[in-house]
Amino acid sequence: MRLGVLDVGSNTVHLLVVDAHPGARPLPAHSHKADLRLAQLLDDSGAIGDDGIHQLVAVVQDALQAAEDKGVEDLLPFATSAVREAVNADDVLARVEAETGVRLQVLSGAEEARLTFLAVRRWFGWSAGKLLVLDIGGGSLEIAYGIDEEPDAAVSLPLGAGRLTAGWLPGDPPAAEDIRALRRHVRTEIARSVGDFSRLGVPDHVVATSKTFKQLARIAGAARSAEGLYVQRELKRESLEAWVPRLASMTAEQRGELPGVSEGRAGQLLAGALVAEGAMDLFGVESLEVCPWALREGVILRRLDHMGSA
Repeated sequence: MRLGVLDVGSNTVHLLVVDAHPGARPLPAHSHKADLRLAQLLDDSGAIGDDGIHQLVAVVQDALQAAEDKGVEDLLPFATSAVREAVNADDVLARVEAETGVRLQVLSGAEEARLTFLAVRRWFGWSAGKLLVLDIGGGSLEIAYGIDEEPDAAVSLPLGAGRLTAGWLPGDPPAAEDIRALRRHVRTEIARSVGDFSRLGVPDHVVATSKTFKQLARIAGAARSAEGLYVQRELKRESLEAWVPRLASMTAEQRGELPGVSEGRAGQLLAGALVAEGAMDLFGVESLEVCPWALREGVILRRLDHMGSA
């Protein structure tokens, strides 16, 4: 059957269409995305304003049309941290449903971490052993650890690249004191969770997902996306540490000229790099592998599992 997953994230609204059935690998058939940046549309009270809701409704309507055009049989719509943390989340969800017919399921941060972990486990298989999975989104950082398909520990921290850029790095390029303050904040937040994971033992394999990690790996020398999903892509902490001061000295426009960095994500790449560097340092990770599957694939796999057991 043809499934569609509609991901209303902090940076983008992304419709991924796949051909799938229980027991088979989902095959991507179409991708439709819009840069909405919901996390940056929150007002001072933490609400998504009327203009932001109007934009969200329009983008969801476009995604519905794309799903219909591509023959999607079952649509799985969900929202993550930007909607989850908006003080008027209920109003936003009601408006979207009333005007589009789409009822967005709001995932908790822990659910995001668990579903991303499931996707990574399925991608690498049981031979990967104990996995530590890191995912930097626009609004949050998810961390999960385990040896099965359900992680033994999973947390979500408010350390998304878009959120931190908007709240901590106003300059372009940002001021050195702002970068230092953000670095301290990031490491303090991550350090609070390290103990919960370290007592579970040393992971056999450390994996990262998300656009932020893919772009950081690419500027550090990893293969281009055009070379395919199955090329191994790694990010070494040593390379990342060398890139952080270079990114700090660049404007968003200059970062956008780096290989693999999209113009829309360039402004938040430094914040993402500080989170990645902090996580790798505090968890003692020298090198990690980038996984092409993440939250959207996890949502699809969970749906297929439920179909197979019905």
